[in-house]
Amino acid sequence: MDRRGFMKGSVAAWAGLSSRTSRAVSTKTTEKRPPNVLFVLPDEWRAQALGCMGNRDVRTPHLDQLASEGTLFRHTFANAPVCCPARANILTGTYNNRNGMVVNDLRLRESEITLADLFSRAGYQTGYVGKWHLDGGPRLPGYVPPGRRRHGFQSWAANECNHNYFYNWYFRDENVPIITEKYEPEGWTDRAIEFLYEFQDKPFFLMVGFGAPHDPYLAPEKYMKLYDPEKLTMELNWREGTPDGGRKDIAGYYAAITAIDDQMGRILHTLRELDLENNTIVLFSSDHGNMLGSQGMVLKRKPWEESIRVPGIIRHPGMIPSGRKTDALFSHVDFAPTLLSLCGLPIPVDMQGTDLSRVVLGQTEQGPASAYFQIFGPAHATGVDHAWRGVRTERYMYARRKTAPWVLYDLEKDPHEMNNLVNDESARSLMQHLDQQLLAWMEKVGDSWSLDWTPPPNGLHLWWYRTFYTVQDYLTWAREHPQLAGPR
Repeated sequence: MDRRGFMKGSVAAWAGLSSRTSRAVSTKTTEKRPPNVLFVLPDEWRAQALGCMGNRDVRTPHLDQLASEGTLFRHTFANAPVCCPARANILTGTYNNRNGMVVNDLRLRESEITLADLFSRAGYQTGYVGKWHLDGGPRLPGYVPPGRRRHGFQSWAANECNHNYFYNWYFRDENVPIITEKYEPEGWTDRAIEFLYEFQDKPFFLMVGFGAPHDPYLAPEKYMKLYDPEKLTMELNWREGTPDGGRKDIAGYYAAITAIDDQMGRILHTLRELDLENNTIVLFSSDHGNMLGSQGMVLKRKPWEESIRVPGIIRHPGMIPSGRKTDALFSHVDFAPTLLSLCGLPIPVDMQGTDLSRVVLGQTEQGPASAYFQIFGPAHATGVDHAWRGVRTERYMYARRKTAPWVLYDLEKDPHEMNNLVNDESARSLMQHLDQQLLAWMEKVGDSWSLDWTPPPNGLHLWWYRTFYTVQDYLTWAREHPQLAGPR
């Protein structure tokens, strides 16, 4: 569709949306403006770490309130549970075999069309605040220049990737770092609030990417004091003695989460203060989860629930039912088509996610029958020794490597995934059925085991020296520059 056709379709869509929802939004914005979108994306926040998801230890009052005012998707998933691939899935509505982001620290191709591009073309003011992690190459200092490398975001206060939470900086349109002398989530919240004040009088799409609660698990002292490691309730699948997944780590993780929850409170208060609440879709999720000692594992890239399952809270007063919980499967690639549809904008035909706007609006509980997962290579340091693909239904989780099945769990009988059924003869028929589903997914999205990569002996260090668009580009360079590609 060309630009003229796109805008014509957008205007028509808005006219239809306005007539359907005029009674659901405030009188200030009913006839004049489409809904705004505020999308908050912290890093490495697993779904299990929310009060509204049943966690009795962690304190998340503002997010629990947000869930009570909107809809909680209890089964929200990261199709590629690692930072850069997940962010690419979210913004493009496509899987990594399509968008090219098959490993951390590649650069997302400038040709990819993102949510921000589409909202910008439809007349929205687009803004990005926080950790970006889609520009590839060296993560620091983290300047991303204006233009296609920002993928449609017009207003910018961000850096590529910096998890030093007490000494952080960001860039605007010049390559001049602006120091933030605050805890990182508080600084990003300041920038988000500035955006809301500046652009309150026009439709906006604002994305806020907090770096926390990604490790290191640190927060200001007042939050650290809230959690006594010895008094925390451990998951049944948690294993004592897991490095970087102990009680102290989880306490720090929860402290960072509560700190972010307070910043969410500030942002939500600003929406109310500016009379934007009733005309703003708020989506809260994360790029992936964190094992934190469950299964004796740490971090992400795993097929277990603690890694793939992320928060899924969405609110729009009057349009989205309040106090509702749904078990419909909602995954990252579905975010883009769903948000576009909720805003009355056309969905590009090459988006691979499912439009779940009817589920969001409470018109149906019928979502996708399964979700699909991709990891294209190993991460030996974090316990992943091979590429894998997976499929998650409402009841089962199944993942396999190219050569053999890996894990199979009956989540109805075994919610903590403590009994792997891969070698259980009684589950053979079930496993074959799920294997067929997985292969059907691969064919549907154009995935192939041939896309898997194998790191060189010294490891895959994409962020050390220069930018790459593909793993093959890196491997070629590494062979030509062994003195640079090796350990520092």
